[in-house]
Amino acid sequence: MKVYTRKGDDGTTGLLHGGRVAKDSPQPTAYGDVDEAQAVIGLARAVADGELAGILIDIERDLWVVMAELACNPNRLDRLDEAGSRPSPAMVARLESLIDDVSARFEPPTEFVVPGEDEVSARLDVARAVCRRAERSALSAAAPGSSVVPYLNRLSDLLWTLARWSEGTSVTARSLGDPD
Repeated sequence: MKVYTRKGDDGTTGLLHGGRVAKDSPQPTAYGDVDEAQAVIGLARAVADGELAGILIDIERDLWVVMAELACNPNRLDRLDEAGSRPSPAMVARLESLIDDVSARFEPPTEFVVPGEDEVSARLDVARAVCRRAERSALSAAAPGSSVVPYLNRLSDLLWTLARWSEGTSVTARSLGDPD
């Protein structure tokens, strides 16, 4: 099997379960942004260890499910199911539970955080920013009633939380001497 097909040379791309759309249409834009978020989370995982690395690999796997829904022909979403090939409310609830669990392990900052305290948290902050973009892109591509946007929204919150947990002590705007 060759990596290239030449089918996209006309500026279109195939959808999961049939059909083609322009590469710059909302669906490829959204799943492309999620793909980028997944890759940046992988960069964070490459320098993380222990429990954090385990959390991040689980998120990377979840993002395949998010991308599957965004890449699916909207008329064939019934071919996906919430048992593994479509994001579900249970996946969103799992992220909320993780946020609550990790948040209980540290005192959260009360000021704006300046990213870059350490390599892991800096990479997680980049992942959070990319995830927020993916969420914005998904707004025009996700099906009505989909869990894609809530999942990406909670994921960005989780990435922020994981970055602060990783730092231990965050550098805030106030601690840098910014005026009140």
